[in-house]
Amino acid sequence: MIDLTASDGASFTAYRAEPAETPKGAVVVLQDVFGVTTEIREVADAFAAKGYVAIAPSLFDRVKPGISLGHDDGGKAEGTAISVQIDRAQAISDIQAAVDSVKHAGKVAVVGYCWGGDLAYTAANKVNGIACVIGYDGSETVADYREKRKVPTLLHFGESDPELPLEAITQFRAWRPDVSAFTYPESINGFGCGERGSYREGAAATALERTLFWISQYVEGQKPILLKNAGSYAQAKTEKKKKKKGDDDLGPPMD
Repeated sequence: MIDLTASDGASFTAYRAEPAETPKGAVVVLQDVFGVTTEIREVADAFAAKGYVAIAPSLFDRVKPGISLGHDDGGKAEGTAISVQIDRAQAISDIQAAVDSVKHAGKVAVVGYCWGGDLAYTAANKVNGIACVIGYDGSETVADYREKRKVPTLLHFGESDPELPLEAITQFRAWRPDVSAFTYPESINGFGCGERGSYREGAAATALERTLFWISQYVEGQKPILLKNAGSYAQAKTEKKKKKKGDDDLGPPMD
C-alpha cells in the first residue's frame, strides 16, 4: 500500500503492484462497491504479471478509510451506502492522482468494475493522461450517452443483469457507436469476479482476453510488421506482371 494526495489535498491509500521486468505501461484498477478487496488486489497483481505497473486507489478512503467488504448482500448494501456519499468530482480527483503516480511507466489504461466501471467511463472524458478505458458492469454508464468519448473505450455487460436491461444496452450502442460494448449471455452483474456467486468463467475469460488486447493496442501500441525482402516486394508490386498462359485471377484460396 502507498499513500497518495489528490489535487484538493485529500490523502488516500492505494495498492500498487510492480512488474518483474521493465514496465510496458500502467493500469489503474478501479474498485467495485466492496472496496479494495483481496480480489481487486489480485486483479492488480495479474496486470503486473502481464508487464504493467498496476495501482488500485482506495476510493472509499474519503468516507471510511481502509475498508474491505465481503461479497454478500450486507457488504453490497454497506458499500453502496458509502459510494453515494462520495462526490463524483472527488472520485475523479483521486483517479487523476493515481494516474499521475504511474504515468512515468508509459501510457496508462483505466479498468473499472461495477461502481468503478461507471467511474472509468466518466474518467475517459475527465481524467488527463490516459490512453484507453475499460468498464465492467457499469449500471449508470448507459444513461451517460451524450458525450463522445475522448479516448478508446471498451465496455462489458451481462445480458441477464436485472439492474441493466439488455434493451438499455442496445439503445446505448445506437447512441454511442464510438464505444465498443460487448454483452455476455447468461451473465449478470459481477460475472468477472471470482469471489461472487455471479461469476461466469467462460464470459470472464472472453472479457479478459478483449481487455488485454485493448490495453496492448492502446498502451503498448501495435508493433511494426517486418516483411522479408520488403524492398524487393515493394518494387515488384509497382511493376506490371506479365500473365502466363494458364494463370487465373481467382484471387486467394477460399476457406
